[in-house]
Amino acid sequence: MNGVEAFLLGRALMKIGEQAMPQPKSGPSGPPGSVRSVVVVLGDVVSHPGTTVGEIAARTGLPQSQVSTAVARLEQAGSVDTEPDPADRRRRLIRPAAEPSARVAEVRATTIDDALTAALTGPDGAAPDPDTVREVTAALDLLARTLTPAVTAR
Repeated sequence: MNGVEAFLLGRALMKIGEQAMPQPKSGPSGPPGSVRSVVVVLGDVVSHPGTTVGEIAARTGLPQSQVSTAVARLEQAGSVDTEPDPADRRRRLIRPAAEPSARVAEVRATTIDDALTAALTGPDGAAPDPDTVREVTAALDLLARTLTPAVTAR
């Protein structure tokens, strides 16, 4: 596999992940791509608790306005808590929520099984071979255990 193939695989996996995310009960969760930015921001907050919007933007490369929107959505969903920064009351410190909300529990409990099966469906609509689905699922489990954000940040 070369870098381009790895990049394209990453994009395909992101699409599968986005398709697997359950929609909030209130309907679609925002404009296209917003799920991606929310997941990126939440991952950064989990890795860097007590961070600020500006720091998240610098680390992720997302525009500060997009990070602010994602933080607001995460706070509303009960995924993060914010508090004033004691060093600069104009800024807010962002931390993962101490207790996950029902929405967070729902997202964490949802598997990618249906989205993965759809992605592996043949161009003619033929269902994928169950052995192939099992092999791909096992490979993804291995990747998830070994290629965590901390490993890939090195």
